[in-house]
Amino acid sequence: MNITPTLGFIGIGLMGKPMVLRLLNAGFNVNVWNRSPEKLTQVLAAGAHACDTISALTTASDVILLCLADTSVVENAVHQGIMRSGSPEKLVVDLSSSYPEATRRLAAQVYEHCGMGWVDAPVSGGVSGAEQGSLAIMAGGSEESIAVACAVLAPLYKQLTHMGDVGSGQVTKICNQMIVSCNVLVIAEMIALAQQAGVDAEKIAQALAGGFADSKPLQILAPEMATGTFEPVKWRVKTLLKDLNMAVDIANQHGNSIPMSGLAAQLMQLHCLNGGREQDPATLINLYSRPDA
Repeated sequence: MNITPTLGFIGIGLMGKPMVLRLLNAGFNVNVWNRSPEKLTQVLAAGAHACDTISALTTASDVILLCLADTSVVENAVHQGIMRSGSPEKLVVDLSSSYPEATRRLAAQVYEHCGMGWVDAPVSGGVSGAEQGSLAIMAGGSEESIAVACAVLAPLYKQLTHMGDVGSGQVTKICNQMIVSCNVLVIAEMIALAQQAGVDAEKIAQALAGGFADSKPLQILAPEMATGTFEPVKWRVKTLLKDLNMAVDIANQHGNSIPMSGLAAQLMQLHCLNGGREQDPATLINLYSRPDA
């Protein structure tokens, strides 16, 4: 691995764009590829280099970073380009949230095919965390690969924790999303109740700051829910639902019961069916607001 590795970044979306901008600002050379090339404009203007294919990006890069929507998109990227052009001195760092078993399987396939290492490094902290370099990253992989990931991802995180072997980062992210999703839904029902009971709901976050009920989701989402401020979209309901569905599947595999997270998944599915799939989670307040309110 080069002292200052060249990075290849696949997936320039809500999270990927600010990540690439921070990596460029830190002095890394960054190759980029995105399924929708029009989303590359800002990172190219900041100094990134566009590659025509995932295979070309893999050839030109030492560390390939993935920030993709779900497991199937990660699988496509691996099979359509990374395995074709990978080699033992390269490393995949997957920032996406994916099924742990699929992550382990893909990591094994990549290693068997071309000798590349793999780190699963899903992140928490949202777009603001990506912009400020204050993400929490939970990582799985070998000690050697984690050391490379720590150095490469340094501009992006406040805390990176090595959770164990490949796949353990994904399990930890699912645990994170169980807490976040249930928190978001109870914030929504609480704000709706406060409004209907005649309380100035816009002051709730301020009133609860520093107490046991305080949290980052409360401080971000409660004011937005209280005022009906749903733009710009910082993250999407479909992302939380995807991760909750993974939690339910893993619980079933292990014979466990996760009733609160299961109910949260059902409520988010209902919201998605009512048109909220691509919307910000602040819109979950609409589940609890009376039509005539």
